Amino acid sequence: MATVAQLSAALENGTTTSRALVEEALGRIAEPRGEGSRAFVKVYAESARVHAERSDRLRMRGVRRSPIDGLPVSLKDLFDVAGDVTRAGSKILAGAPPAQRDAAAVARLRAAGAVFVGRTNMVEFAFGGVGLNPHYGTPKSPYERGTGHVPGGSSSGAAVSVADGMCVMALGSDTRGSVRVPAAACGVVGFKPTARRVPREGAFPLSFTLDSVGPLARSVACCAAYDAVLAGEPLEPLPALEARGLRLLAPACSPLAELDDAVAKAFGDALRRLAAAGALVREAPVPAFDRQAEYFKGGGYAGAEAYHIHQPHLARLAEYDPRVGKRVILGKDFSAADYLALGDLRAAYLREVAAAAAPHDAIVMPTMPCTPPSIAEASASDDDYFRWNFRMLRNCGLVNFLDGCAVSLPCHPRGAAPVGLMVCGVAGTDRHILAVAAAIERELERG
Repeated sequence: MATVAQLSAALENGTTTSRALVEEALGRIAEPRGEGSRAFVKVYAESARVHAERSDRLRMRGVRRSPIDGLPVSLKDLFDVAGDVTRAGSKILAGAPPAQRDAAAVARLRAAGAVFVGRTNMVEFAFGGVGLNPHYGTPKSPYERGTGHVPGGSSSGAAVSVADGMCVMALGSDTRGSVRVPAAACGVVGFKPTARRVPREGAFPLSFTLDSVGPLARSVACCAAYDAVLAGEPLEPLPALEARGLRLLAPACSPLAELDDAVAKAFGDALRRLAAAGALVREAPVPAFDRQAEYFKGGGYAGAEAYHIHQPHLARLAEYDPRVGKRVILGKDFSAADYLALGDLRAAYLREVAAAAAPHDAIVMPTMPCTPPSIAEASASDDDYFRWNFRMLRNCGLVNFLDGCAVSLPCHPRGAAPVGLMVCGVAGTDRHILAVAAAIERELERG
């Protein structure tokens, strides 16, 4: 599908309708040879048609609720929708009572006129970055579909739904990379906001400390439009920045270490193009980034908090995806003293990274140090799975521990293995980081 701006203009000038856009999205979801049956766990076909027609009637009367009014949207399976069961990618919750009300983020989208086409598949309980789900299947990344590459997780179906034109925006969540990793693996744009920016009420939690709610879409401007709705902010255009004069810090330390050849080349080429356009690219170490093992030791915040969250379900641990269950149970031995010490460690990390970031407009690094492996390769054994899981989440987790914000945007040549470039900032700099990412996106698209 086209961008929010293009589709909104087409709706305004009458060259398309919301009903037509929804029918196109539903047609792609239902395509027998496509990924719709694995990308979605539930499709809202009839209600989507009803809401699309309502949007069209309102527009004919001169009512436009927002720039996203009438555009098809998918929702990750961990968000409550009134009257629906929130399964969070798990069989365990399949018999839970239906939600009484929409999640806060869903309610804001609904009020802005978004048309929900369905609930997207995900890693069970959002606890994994590879994208596998043994209960509902694993949608394939668009890259080399014949081989079958992982979509990234945990917002796996969300990224595939955007990449395959099944929606204009997919609502996801990000605890250690769950928006940005699938965005990078599927060649789309994903935005992880500062955690407190978008309310998380009504979203099944993984970590109270690290969870954030963000969009996946076709462009940075699309993500920015939905971010404004989700954050309850005025729907204003991003500040217009140019690549010339941007001050970018590339951390010459672990985030740039052990990169796949394709990642190293795509990321390096992107930095050279930005420098040629007048961006000031500085490579310097950020020692705090090299201590990630300390930040996630014993499962870190997610491990400790997930163990608490899953207390009501632990008697049914054998019914979990075994790889998710192993991660949940890891938090059992995380003590109160460990938890408090982690808070002290995080405070020191925030100070150190903030000082390094201060002279720059953004920190830039590859979203993932690798391209997405095949599903067979990533699921061959538990050792293989956890090795790929850590590798795929490695860079993104640094931003969650920072309580920062970040955009992943594609930087690979057309047709090549997908590579994401991540534009990162400290907490509260969301709109500026989106504007910087948009400037970078424009420059890369010029080539």
